[in-house]
Amino acid sequence: MSPVTDAPNATADPASLASISTDEIFAGHLGGKLSVELSAPLETQRDLSIAYTPGVAQVSRAIAADEAMSKQYTWTDRLVVVVSDGTAVLGLGDIGPRASLPVMEGKAALFKKFAGLNSIPIVLDTKDVDEIVETLIRLRPSFGAVNLEDISAPRCFEIEKRVIEALDCPVMHDDQHGTAIVVLAALNGAAAVQGRDIDGLKVVVSGAGAAGVACTNILLAAGVRDVTVLDSRGIVSKDRGDLNEVKAELAERTNPRGLNGGAAEALASADVFLGLSAGLIAEELIASMAPESIVFAMSNPDPEIHPEVARKYAAIVATGRSDFPNQINNVLAFPGVFKGALDAGARRITEGMKIAAANAILSVVADELGPDKIVPSPLDPRVAPAVAEAVAAAARAEGVA
Repeated sequence: MSPVTDAPNATADPASLASISTDEIFAGHLGGKLSVELSAPLETQRDLSIAYTPGVAQVSRAIAADEAMSKQYTWTDRLVVVVSDGTAVLGLGDIGPRASLPVMEGKAALFKKFAGLNSIPIVLDTKDVDEIVETLIRLRPSFGAVNLEDISAPRCFEIEKRVIEALDCPVMHDDQHGTAIVVLAALNGAAAVQGRDIDGLKVVVSGAGAAGVACTNILLAAGVRDVTVLDSRGIVSKDRGDLNEVKAELAERTNPRGLNGGAAEALASADVFLGLSAGLIAEELIASMAPESIVFAMSNPDPEIHPEVARKYAAIVATGRSDFPNQINNVLAFPGVFKGALDAGARRITEGMKIAAANAILSVVADELGPDKIVPSPLDPRVAPAVAEAVAAAARAEGVA
């Protein structure tokens, strides 16, 4: 009944790491990966008088009289905070806030590199939902947007919902929605290569955590009619009495054929496998899928099935790793999404903005698509500007700007 198996699944070390020593990795993180740089001169007494006392008092008085002026005369309007409690970090799990900080610093660095946005990491030494929400409410004058990161499910759903309700700025849990955006872009790319429409695909989503739920939601919103979700106990269906509130709601909108059982029943004749769990999928289950199948084995660093094995049966294979074709990486989405939201002055990030982001990602390589190129490279400099423009336009069209 389980969607996963312990069958052997050989994996290779990422090529990008094969030639990198441990010493080099640690040296790259020594002292952290971030620093603060000045945007105004501070060389003379005059500079000091302008940047700090007494000149700064004039700016402070002006903001005290009109708080909206802080958007123009501080960095908050363009500052993204990357917030985590360290409970679901990469594939490492609950490693705590301090151990999560290198990841959050890396995320902040990506914001700067790909979108030109200032970003700072904030790791919180609490797992209490109320305390996390309250902390962000109290810190609201210090930032312009919130990127929630590596917070475990199902707490992440409540935290995101409550923070969105409490704050008047863009908020997104990237593990959910960044993943969903790029998955939708990749599926549209794969379908375009094959000359198919996504609404007719039978999609199996393995994993009902943060990413699995968000990917299911965006695929349904984009028109996919047949989505079956698997968790560690099998197919998420209305017949099960062991579902939490999130999964029970999901069961109402998925599994239209009323399937029961596990991965074997779900994958038989399926068109798409979307792996978003740490469990392994047996080769024979991929072999049971429909002809010209699509496999996204996104667990990182060890995919649910090795890409070379999946390619024996699937026409298109993608992973989350950089050493195989078709890397599905969140960096294709989140820098441009936040930049576009901030450019438009959006109060929130909508489903329409996310779908616009997915379409923009695909548009960058629309004339270059092939079985081994269904999305752009994560390093493609065209992506973030295209996504930002599309997201900003969608925000204005939906009236949230």
